[in-house]
Amino acid sequence: MPVLHHSPEVEAAIRENRPVVALESTIIAHGMPYPQNVETALRVEQAVRDAGATPATCAVWEGTMRAGLTPDEIEQFGKMGPQIPKASRRDLAFLVSRRLTGATTVASTMIIAHASGIRVFATGGIGGVHRGAAQTFDTSADLQELARTPVAVVCAGAKSILDLALTLEYLETHGVPVVGYGTNEFPAFYTRKSGFNVDFRLDSPEEIATLLNAQFALGLQNGIVVANPIPEIFEPDAVLIEKVTLEALEAAEREGVKGKAITPYLLAYIERKTGGLSLKANIELVLNNARLAANIARNLR
Repeated sequence: MPVLHHSPEVEAAIRENRPVVALESTIIAHGMPYPQNVETALRVEQAVRDAGATPATCAVWEGTMRAGLTPDEIEQFGKMGPQIPKASRRDLAFLVSRRLTGATTVASTMIIAHASGIRVFATGGIGGVHRGAAQTFDTSADLQELARTPVAVVCAGAKSILDLALTLEYLETHGVPVVGYGTNEFPAFYTRKSGFNVDFRLDSPEEIATLLNAQFALGLQNGIVVANPIPEIFEPDAVLIEKVTLEALEAAEREGVKGKAITPYLLAYIERKTGGLSLKANIELVLNNARLAANIARNLR
């Protein structure tokens, strides 16, 4: 059994040197409830196609790293949901060796994308340094992957549940450029502003593709964060999001939620407390990122 497999659609696009955009599967299994997770995954894939690129939803499927899932496989992922373990870099060899299934995070999706020759990846928000990390040392493996894997990650910044200042400090230390698409300010996932600046502002997919072409030509072995703010029309109230986020963090601490479980727990808590407003924002920002990623991929050489 091959360790890496491409769907026929993705295989054809790679062979013919057509633009491809990687997509993660944790958002399907852990990011949203069923059936919104499946509906969103299929809408995101279609948004990539409509923008002129081929979507490659990544996962570990019965021991094989996959770039490209069928609609039926996405449906199975969505129905199984949290029963499917999250798979980051440390989990890949175990899942492959045991022929198990896993939902890829930002880190593991970057690994599959790079192994497949896919240079652009669209997600919701990257992981980062968690609040209280000075005591817990809880830092997402996404950051380390960005430091060593040359894939551009289009996202709505880092999730607002994180310590954004320390997350940006980590990226700076490891030489990962943070590019703001049409903004000087790093977005905070649900909201457009965080109070922190990006490294560089670029205002078109063509400009971002030119930067990526230079990055890859230089042979630099790190990723790039393309921070794409949620469209203003879908932005929830920032004060409400911060208030509910703090409540969610306190609840997680009371209940002893840690490790891989913390992010799904916090996002689900925020969704409940905002009456689904955060879920709607999550869906719209992922679609927005997918469209931008496809337009960037179309302009790569």
